[in-house]
Amino acid sequence: MKVTVIDGCISCGLCTEEYPDLFSMNEDGVAEAVGPVPPGREDDVRQAAEECPVGVIKAEE
Repeated sequence: MKVTVIDGCISCGLCTEEYPDLFSMNEDGVAEAVGPVPPGREDDVRQAAEECPVGVIKAEE
């Protein structure tokens, strides 16, 4: 699974607070994926995508 954060992040920090091992804030203050999704964390990525208030987290199988 690959996860990306597309343009439109509002820097709310929800993903980085709930899943700090999957997302971080970059130097511009917007969220980005930390790296490849570790095995067994696919459900967390899907949950983060559902919880994102602006729907900018995209998960690809």
